[in-house]
Amino acid sequence: MAHLANLHGASETLPSIFKLRGDLRRTRKRVTIIGFLCKKAEQIQEQSFQATRRSALGLSSIAILGNSGIGPALAEDNGYWLTGPLPVPTVDNDIVNKETGTRSFLKKGLYIADVGTKGRMLRLKKYAFDLIALEDLMDKDAWNYFTKYLRLKSTFMYYDFDKLISAVPVDEKQPLTDLANRLFDCVEKLEDAVKIRDISQTESRYKDTKTVLQEVMDRMA
Repeated sequence: MAHLANLHGASETLPSIFKLRGDLRRTRKRVTIIGFLCKKAEQIQEQSFQATRRSALGLSSIAILGNSGIGPALAEDNGYWLTGPLPVPTVDNDIVNKETGTRSFLKKGLYIADVGTKGRMLRLKKYAFDLIALEDLMDKDAWNYFTKYLRLKSTFMYYDFDKLISAVPVDEKQPLTDLANRLFDCVEKLEDAVKIRDISQTESRYKDTKTVLQEVMDRMA
C-alpha cells in the first residue's frame, strides 16, 4: 500500500511539473515573439530612415543637377542659389594699394552677396564692430585666429566699400574713398605686425586701425 501511496503522490506531482514546464515553454515563446517584434520594428525603422535619406539625396540631386536637364532647375528659380562657379569680385574705385595694385589681406573664393546699398552699409558697420572686438585676442595665443578673422572681415568690407562708393552721389565719393583707403592701409600694416608675432607693434597698429574702424561705424550709422 505504501508503494501505491508513493505512486499516487508522484502521479499528483507530475502534472504540476508538466504544467510548470508548459508555462516555461509558453513564456519562452512569448519572449521569442517579443524579440521578433522588436527586430521587425528596428527593420521598419531602418527602412524608413533609408527611405528618408534617399528622398533627401534625391532632392539634393535635383538641386545640383538642375541645369543638366535631369530635373527642374530649382536653383535658377529661387533667386538665392548659384548654378555656376563663384564670381570673381573686382573693384571699380581707387581703393587698391598703389604699390601692389591689390590688398594683401584679400581672401579668395568668397561669395560677396549683393545686399543692396543699405545692406552694405549695415554690413560695414557690423564688421567694423567685429574687428574692434579683436582687441581681446591680442594678449592670448590666438595669432592664427586673429589673422584669419581680420582677413575675412576686411575682405567683405573692401568689396562693400567699392560698391558703396559707386552708389553714392558724386560729392560723397572722394570722402568715402579716403576713409576706405585709410582703413585698408591700417589693416595691411596690422596684418604685417601680426605675421611677425610682435605684440607691441601689433598693439600700436591696432590702435590706429581701431580709430578708423570707429569712423566707419559713425559714417554708416
